[in-house]
Amino acid sequence: MEAQVLAPSARILALLVVAACMIGNAASAADPLTPKPGASPARRAEVDVDVVGEEVAVLAQAPFVPPPIHRSHATRIIVKLEVREVVKRMADGVDYLFWTFGGDVPGSFIRVREGDLVEFTLANHPSSKMPHNIDLHAVTGPGGGAASSFTAPGHASRFSFKALNPGLYVYHCATAPVPMHVGNGMYGLILVEPKEGFPPVDREYYVMQGEFYTAGRYGAGGLQTFDADKATDERPTYVVFNGSVGALVGDKALTAKVGETVRLFVGNGGPNLLSSFHVIGEIFDVVYAEGGTLPSQKNVQTTLVPAGGSAIVVFKTQTPGTFILVDHSLSRAFNKGALGMLKVTGPENLIVYSGKEVDAVYLGKQAEAGTESEKKVASLQARMKEAIKTDPRIASLTKDIQIEKGKQVFMQTCFVCHQVEGQGIPGQIPPLAQSDFLMADKERAVRGVLLGQSGEMKVNGKVYNGAMIPLNYLSDDEIANVLTYVRNSWGNSGDAVGAAEVRRIRGEAPAPANPADTFE
Repeated sequence: MEAQVLAPSARILALLVVAACMIGNAASAADPLTPKPGASPARRAEVDVDVVGEEVAVLAQAPFVPPPIHRSHATRIIVKLEVREVVKRMADGVDYLFWTFGGDVPGSFIRVREGDLVEFTLANHPSSKMPHNIDLHAVTGPGGGAASSFTAPGHASRFSFKALNPGLYVYHCATAPVPMHVGNGMYGLILVEPKEGFPPVDREYYVMQGEFYTAGRYGAGGLQTFDADKATDERPTYVVFNGSVGALVGDKALTAKVGETVRLFVGNGGPNLLSSFHVIGEIFDVVYAEGGTLPSQKNVQTTLVPAGGSAIVVFKTQTPGTFILVDHSLSRAFNKGALGMLKVTGPENLIVYSGKEVDAVYLGKQAEAGTESEKKVASLQARMKEAIKTDPRIASLTKDIQIEKGKQVFMQTCFVCHQVEGQGIPGQIPPLAQSDFLMADKERAVRGVLLGQSGEMKVNGKVYNGAMIPLNYLSDDEIANVLTYVRNSWGNSGDAVGAAEVRRIRGEAPAPANPADTFE
């Protein structure tokens, strides 16, 4: 495993930090979670007469949270958290060396009660290349515990603090250079429950936003490294929920049933950007702004979550469907990864929401084209069902359905740039109509949609120099359908693109399409 590449000044600072830490921890334990008796601090916490008993904290990895605390008294609660530097998935085909609390991003969710005496052990795994510490915003004390938890690889540190103030708090690494440590994933949430607890709900989830600054552009394959210049300029490559693109979609989506009340503990690790947290199709019944314990507002559409801050949102599900979690700074959601899903199952309530009655995007004169396409899809599907009964050879009907479905995707996603008849924009956006570039390489077309394309390319003998953003938020079926449509429209004629082909190419995560790979 390779260490992150540091700028010279950061490298010098890191070396000094390692040296100082190794000197200060020369007597510490071989077992990172159990320091030897002689290595423990001379200063001991005074006896807290309000504390009764002792228990080990239950930690949970996102999107899950530990169960609510039902104790009526404060206790000594033991928290052990291990730092690990691990290579994990950032996006399909993209890996990153994450620095983590507990092996995942965000770090483990910690749940304690107001008044608890927290005994906190931070261990830094021997395989780590860097020293780390922890600043818990729930701590009343210098550095939020950072000064007491500075820990070299293969060592462990311990300190205690009283959970004086209830609320939802961020914790993060505060070792220099701090933006790099946080920007590599070193953040999480600690909930200090109020003595009286929170109102009961049916489900609780942990969602935390963060941004990553990679040397390669969005979607560039392979192992990516931290780009300090991008971080300084606050130009993130990725903005994601729970540590990676797609961490809360598909089979990993949050779930609930109609009629259930959901509480989301939402954090923002930063290190730089605010989050405009929104659930498309839901309204927050109650918001605890900035992680406080008093309901600050009701009936909220979007709530701000500052970098290094949090919010608690509560809502009751009233109709089934897939509800999309986004940072409503929408380029982050649809082009950088800040998108998740809540899948709600149960009976429909047609009074609350009727469901789809008309499926048409209003595009002026183009609206009729969209509606007509949907009618054709329904007609062709009916024909296909009838054909199955008498003749299994239905490939042509399947392709026709793909074309009509692809037309719907094109009219909703692509037509503004590529124009209704695929003619493009002269001198700026190359044509799809009768395009030699498009038809020459089907796999290249799939990669272009998945990964985007930029730079110089030659289409029908003319040179274009522009950029197409990745559309990898589209499903495999949608990409297959829209490419089948454009490859069989406006003078183009080609075979269908299958969802399995898109899925394979997405899984292989090849390098971004090379625009210079053109032909005469």
